[in-house]
Amino acid sequence: MDIKAIKYRLQSIRNSNSHKWIKLGFLSIATWLAIVSCENDIEKIKKFSSSEELPTLTAEGYELIYTDSTVVRYKVKTPEMIIHSNENEKEPYTEFPKGVHIIQYDARMNITSNITSQYAKNFIKDDRWEAKNNVVAVNQKGDTLKTEYLVWDKKKGRIYSDQFVKIIREDQVTTGTSFESNLDFTEYTFKNLKGQMYVDVQEK
Repeated sequence: MDIKAIKYRLQSIRNSNSHKWIKLGFLSIATWLAIVSCENDIEKIKKFSSSEELPTLTAEGYELIYTDSTVVRYKVKTPEMIIHSNENEKEPYTEFPKGVHIIQYDARMNITSNITSQYAKNFIKDDRWEAKNNVVAVNQKGDTLKTEYLVWDKKKGRIYSDQFVKIIREDQVTTGTSFESNLDFTEYTFKNLKGQMYVDVQEK
């Protein structure tokens, strides 16, 4: 083999090895990127699937009945209910993201009050409800309460709101803030009365 042939052969080997190293470099980079991407996806999955992120139970078209010594006290109807009660929850609660309708009964199964809202939460330990967005409550007398925020605290035996409240009665409309009432919404007061208007009722 002459000198030119030897030089050409050596140059071919160098080029071949160079291509191999380039290919190996690209392969290493691609592998590293795939591993990083996979790790990121795994972290996202771990974060998404953690007990802090996911609810315990979801139910649709749900109706719940609460009893006391086999006597029905109130009924809850909702299009969707989400129960958050895992171990990492500081305060377990039930969420009603599509609204709720609560019907309260006396011992004789007479309806004493109705409460509807477009969103609500029930804090399980405290036995406290918070209703928001277009809240409407109607008592046995037919008095109607309208507000954007209402708390129904069963432990304290009170219904209250710190936001604007309007109460419509047969012959009177009352508005104000710092509203408080008993659970049946039959006895109520305003700490900050805004207005009171009497309406003439004429029999037809």
